[in-house]
Amino acid sequence: MRPAVPRRPVVSTRTAVITGASSGIGAATARQLSAAGYRVVLTARREDRIRALAEELPEAVAQVLDVTDRAAVDAFAASLDRVDVLVNNAGGALGAERVADADPADWRTMYETNVLGVLHMTQALLPALRASGDGTVLVVSSTAGLATYEGGGGYVAAKHGAHVLAETLRLELCGEPVRVIEIAPGMVKTGEFALTRYRGDEEKAAAVYAGVAEPLTAEDVAETITWAITRPSHVNIDLLVVRPRAQASNYKVHREG
Repeated sequence: MRPAVPRRPVVSTRTAVITGASSGIGAATARQLSAAGYRVVLTARREDRIRALAEELPEAVAQVLDVTDRAAVDAFAASLDRVDVLVNNAGGALGAERVADADPADWRTMYETNVLGVLHMTQALLPALRASGDGTVLVVSSTAGLATYEGGGGYVAAKHGAHVLAETLRLELCGEPVRVIEIAPGMVKTGEFALTRYRGDEEKAAAVYAGVAEPLTAEDVAETITWAITRPSHVNIDLLVVRPRAQASNYKVHREG
């Protein structure tokens, strides 16, 4: 049984903005930060999903948002009265072709979402995070951003960009009241990540996890995110890599049978 997430009083003045909150890690993080006492602002492109999730949670707000649309991001930022935490979770992979065969449009889409989306949200909300006196920027990157593998060039490049953005931002904000945290998950089994990557091919998506007894779940990663955010203000989790026990690296996975 998983340990319970520590609960604070339901009414909170602390606000956490979560991108990509319509499913997977984003939705699980919203639930756990809400349980930890945060007022959560859920953003994603799929309105029906974030509104349904917001109805489950106390004080939650749902806002349709495409993080690649800078004008929309700026308008969203202007609508908020305060921000204490930004969880940059929106992202994803498209395709598994080798570099020689990859579609540049897929690479562009991954870069815009995984890197420029993080840049847009961070730039737009940084004034509010500073004003809070105790802000946190958290970037959900990937072990893909730390080591490459065949067929992963575009996604690896994008997640490396997110990793470098977080690392640089931490240097630039040193001495200011804003922490910069990076969580880099390995193999996480969600309902959509692999299916999206393989363009709806269920057989290829299932093969990613074939024989792996216990890949990480969205809840596992959300617990890690919530733990990092709820450390005392002077504690910064610079980079935390989290993998299932069956995965030693991006290309070393134990598969039963």
